Amino acid sequence: MYQQNTTWVSVWGNAVSISENRPESYAKNITLRYPVYCPFSGDKLQLTFDNYCGLEPITIHKTSILYKGCFYPVTFGGKESAKINAGDNLISDEIIIDITAQDSFFVSFYLGDYTSMRSSVFVSGPLSGGQYAIGDQTETETFPIDICRKTNIYYFLSNVALHTQAGNRAVICYGDSITAQAWPDYLSLRCQKENYNHTAIIRRATSGSRILREYHNITYESYGLMGCNRFDHEVPTVGADTVIIQQGINDIIHPVGTDINPFRPMSDLPTAAELIDGLKWYIEKARSYHYKVYVGTLLPIKGWRTYAPFREDLKNAYNDFIRQTDLIDGCIDFDQALRDSKDVAAFANAYDSGDHLHPSLDGYKAMADAVLPELLL
Repeated sequence: MYQQNTTWVSVWGNAVSISENRPESYAKNITLRYPVYCPFSGDKLQLTFDNYCGLEPITIHKTSILYKGCFYPVTFGGKESAKINAGDNLISDEIIIDITAQDSFFVSFYLGDYTSMRSSVFVSGPLSGGQYAIGDQTETETFPIDICRKTNIYYFLSNVALHTQAGNRAVICYGDSITAQAWPDYLSLRCQKENYNHTAIIRRATSGSRILREYHNITYESYGLMGCNRFDHEVPTVGADTVIIQQGINDIIHPVGTDINPFRPMSDLPTAAELIDGLKWYIEKARSYHYKVYVGTLLPIKGWRTYAPFREDLKNAYNDFIRQTDLIDGCIDFDQALRDSKDVAAFANAYDSGDHLHPSLDGYKAMADAVLPELLL
């Protein structure tokens, strides 16, 4: 289909983080299926499966693409089954398939043996949410309702790249639970609605994660890796030229003191300078990939259970740096877009999910609308 002026561009992606530690953290004889929205046309796909946070090898026994009622087999080095060692990832062979712009398809993969389900991430939004079913259902168009369930946890599948026309590109959304939720999906829908036809939105976000710290205990390890263990793994993405960074709030709100929680000492609380230095490290890393860098301000937190004036002051100092620095290509002022006009430390009522930390769906839509058009061209 495409012979000249072509390139590989990621059209879908997720971070890989650590699943919550539970006794039932192994699975066997299940098929996972995830939808992939494709903003532009192409003639070949490649899938990436990632066991970055795994502690032991996994085996993917069978994989397929379901598109317009047809199944397309996926192979790895010409073989149906593939083993992925702990800490490694694996890219599939090229899959010949003509995809039409603004269509969706489904990736299904079967785990036949006992599999440690440790490498995963939670995401949500109007374009997100998969299913799992008992047995090998990789060539079943509709899962039987009595053996399947919905899931917003994405295991192992971390990237989908499309062979497409040159000029198409991807933007990375990097962050924590706020980015793991709906605003990147709404940004994809905004691109569709406003005819930004050459841009794919790729989400790389893990709930609970911090720039400067990570937890080393089974109670909280699922809050994800610190920035120096995430950024190099997640952000370099085929076809991407821009990253939007929105992270830092968990560094501010997590520490409460060991008298309250033995895993959350106040010594984990950074100074504004330390938090800004962490952001500067992100910026330098992104520049080393030759990416444009945009940074989103942190959202209101007044009313959150650990809210305190000193946390507000720290957040404001960090946001002021983002607004004023010339180290980035632009600031996306999410805080200004979602805060209350009379009480700027709090969400506007319509934009608060109710926990005073995460936006409502309308708030996530407002975040997507706040993204500068220049990023999407």
